[in-house]
Amino acid sequence: MRIESPIQIEATDGYLLGATLFYTDDSPHPQRLAIVNCATGVKAAYYARYARYLAEHGYLAITWDYRGIGASRPASLRRLRTGKFDWGSKDFEGVMQWASVNFPDSEIHVVGHSIGGVMPGYSASNWRIDRLLIVGAQYAYWRDYAPASRSRMLLKWHVLMPLLTAAVGYFPGRRLGWLEDLPAGVAHEWAFRRPALEHPDAARVQYFGHLGCPTLAYTISDDPFGTPAAVTRLLRYYSGSERTLVGLAPDDLHLKEIGHFAFFHDRFRQTLWPETLQWLSAGVNRRRVLRHWPADIPSADTA
Repeated sequence: MRIESPIQIEATDGYLLGATLFYTDDSPHPQRLAIVNCATGVKAAYYARYARYLAEHGYLAITWDYRGIGASRPASLRRLRTGKFDWGSKDFEGVMQWASVNFPDSEIHVVGHSIGGVMPGYSASNWRIDRLLIVGAQYAYWRDYAPASRSRMLLKWHVLMPLLTAAVGYFPGRRLGWLEDLPAGVAHEWAFRRPALEHPDAARVQYFGHLGCPTLAYTISDDPFGTPAAVTRLLRYYSGSERTLVGLAPDDLHLKEIGHFAFFHDRFRQTLWPETLQWLSAGVNRRRVLRHWPADIPSADTA
């Protein structure tokens, strides 16, 4: 029997996050738990089909919404003061703590789509992650966008988005058909992103190197966000992890396009999803490797 249970999980500052558990009735104490992290402006509900697939193969899967999005949206988005760093350091960290407390003997696997692949780097508990799979993961630095789409994307996300956000008090993406509405802090952080994640107090990068699990990262040839340059820029921060960058093209599946969002659509249940399951459950990669980085081993002076 397949079970789906809506729950609430507390972020580290007490903010209540909407989440859903996906599991079968014969796995109340699963060997493996999968946390699915959303892309910016995408509801957790979009990943439900993929979470069900994982549950059918023995996982307890968790989908959850960042504060300000979907089931974690407050009554007034204008009053919400938050940014993507809060999504990782408070929200994802809260989910990690919840998982660690409730399922201390389970392996924790994380699947991150787009900005969802950045969230583990902001989490103090990322050392608990046993395997990380990221798809099109990057932090939206405009120079990394695909050259053919860069001018259009620059105008849309880095000119029009902050102007509309300033006028409305939040980014009204749903009205425009540009993803979900976003809190103002999130929209501004995206619009004015610098080439690096560094912050003057180093708080934003201090945990990236603590991630020690194997990481598999997909870059898709027709994804204008998650280009090889963009995904590589992120992977360099996960210096303590053995990282493998793999390439996927629509031609590989006899398709015209895949893009940034389609990977988690259930039309890939028989093709892409099984290979992600092989990676998550057994560490087996079936895709062509574009680049591999071994984990950096701290020297005796820094250990």
